Amino acid sequence: MQIRIDAFDLPGRTCGASPDFPGYTNIHVAVQRKDRRDELLDPQPGDGATAAWTLDCTATPGPQGIDLKGPYIQGRPGGRFIYLSWGTVDEAGTFTLFRRAKLMLDAIDSATVDAATRSGLLLGRLRLTDAKGHPLCAAVRPPLIEWSARPR
Repeated sequence: MQIRIDAFDLPGRTCGASPDFPGYTNIHVAVQRKDRRDELLDPQPGDGATAAWTLDCTATPGPQGIDLKGPYIQGRPGGRFIYLSWGTVDEAGTFTLFRRAKLMLDAIDSATVDAATRSGLLLGRLRLTDAKGHPLCAAVRPPLIEWSARPR
């Protein structure tokens, strides 16, 4: 099975400072590998029209429903999630994390996960700019993300 994350409305490559945000330049976003904060899947510039990632995973029936596991899925059964990591990229190409969005897989309704297990693809669509115009962060659940099953 695969999980595809389709993102739109990115905040920009530069976000200025505000009272609760220090401001950053050359912003990028990527999916963080499980338990490896510095290993990122396909960093995308913050000023892109869209960003997308496709993750391989396994879907195993468990006591709390279908358990999704894979190299980019974090957390324990019943509390699994995917990190979207926001960072700056310097002239040497070094990514420096400054915030993360936590896409909560336990918030997906069971019918959608069941259908995705049969179809082969779980699609998550979300806007990556928050209400203040900054990179989206914190726990992300519907309605901030829309999950659906699609043919692979």
